[in-house]
Amino acid sequence: MKRLLAVLLAVMMVLSLAACGGGNSGGQTSEPPASSGGDPAPAEGSGEKIDISVIAAQYGQKTSDWWANFQKEFNEANQNINLNVEVVSWNDIYTVVNTRISNGAAPDILNIDVFADYQAEGLLLPAEDYVSAETYAKFYPAFLDQSVVDGTVWAVPDLASARALYYNVDILEAAEVEVPTTWAELEAACQKLQAYDSSIYPWGIDMTTDEGQAAFAYYIWNNGGDFTDADGNWTLNSPENVEAIEFAIGLVNSKLTNSDPANETRYTLQDLFGAGQLAMMIGPNSIPTYIAVDKDPADVINYGTAPIPTNEGKPSVSAGVMDRFMCFDNGHSDEKIEAIKTFFDFFYEDQRYSDWVLMEDFLPATSTGGEIVAAADERMAAWVDIVGSCKFYPTAKAEWANVKQGVINVEQQALMGGNVQELLDELQAEIEAEAAG
Repeated sequence: MKRLLAVLLAVMMVLSLAACGGGNSGGQTSEPPASSGGDPAPAEGSGEKIDISVIAAQYGQKTSDWWANFQKEFNEANQNINLNVEVVSWNDIYTVVNTRISNGAAPDILNIDVFADYQAEGLLLPAEDYVSAETYAKFYPAFLDQSVVDGTVWAVPDLASARALYYNVDILEAAEVEVPTTWAELEAACQKLQAYDSSIYPWGIDMTTDEGQAAFAYYIWNNGGDFTDADGNWTLNSPENVEAIEFAIGLVNSKLTNSDPANETRYTLQDLFGAGQLAMMIGPNSIPTYIAVDKDPADVINYGTAPIPTNEGKPSVSAGVMDRFMCFDNGHSDEKIEAIKTFFDFFYEDQRYSDWVLMEDFLPATSTGGEIVAAADERMAAWVDIVGSCKFYPTAKAEWANVKQGVINVEQQALMGGNVQELLDELQAEIEAEAAG
């Protein structure tokens, strides 16, 4: 195993679904699997069980119990298979997985956020090799697209998060402001809110090292721009991107936003929003839970959600974040592959998968699960409509880590008066050189 993998995975510990709303619940880890995924499967008809090992990420306090029950139900329903699920906290999962791989004991199935480094090392099987056609057809195509390398899908989506516009209903009504749908309406609304009550921030922007890349995405995607073109070439300094970031910086310079976007993170904005000190912000579907913690329901602000405002004539685009399942290429027999397909069929059974999504308070990655989740939880219905049309960061590209930090640097330098066009030109040249090298 190359040392590069170990280094990269250690760094990526900060890039998990914490950005998506997932968290660590104390680092509890179950007993390790009885055997590694590399053990040969028993011969067909031998009477021996086929072992399947799974390492799953711990999202919350209920995750371990859910997987324990899943394992019990699965093994009872499939007498020829012995499923062992090991639940590991987000703080530990990268180290645990990397250690297992280094020791030649990779799990059969892994639930985590990243996949590209495993794929680059030749460790994974193509998704269509281990997921049945029926289950594969359930996934939102936009989600599958995020796990494509060289035209092949290498992982399938597990849980997702999306972003939308949050607004304080009472503040907007008092200021006689309509929910903005375009950038022109947004700027006018902010000006009217500022005139109504200068102690309330009209609009929230996070251009910090925590999530500045999200702000970059919100504005460029809603101006018809993108990180790359249809062929996967970087387009960081496109006219659409330049115009979008100039618009965002203009809102800050006009004092229509929070006072310090370079240092005030999404969590600061959520606190301000929950306290009624911020009228509008873009945030994830987890905000309702976040702002209600330790509060009487009567004390929670009256809020609404809507699509992210877009430049005139452009479609509104939401930003999505997701975690994945992947299957390691451990020299599986045909019988073992069929057993793994059975696992995924069982997990993605519509009602069971929907229960999992609702329990973890995320969004579904399947269209059939979306229908059930929307019907079961009214507040999730609007998000289900959003999640199927999300765009995602180009995390499968090797240059993404430097692009992510680069766009944040551009934003922060622009906040200090730097020229957006020149800054993005420089970043484009640097990333092109890296890609070519």
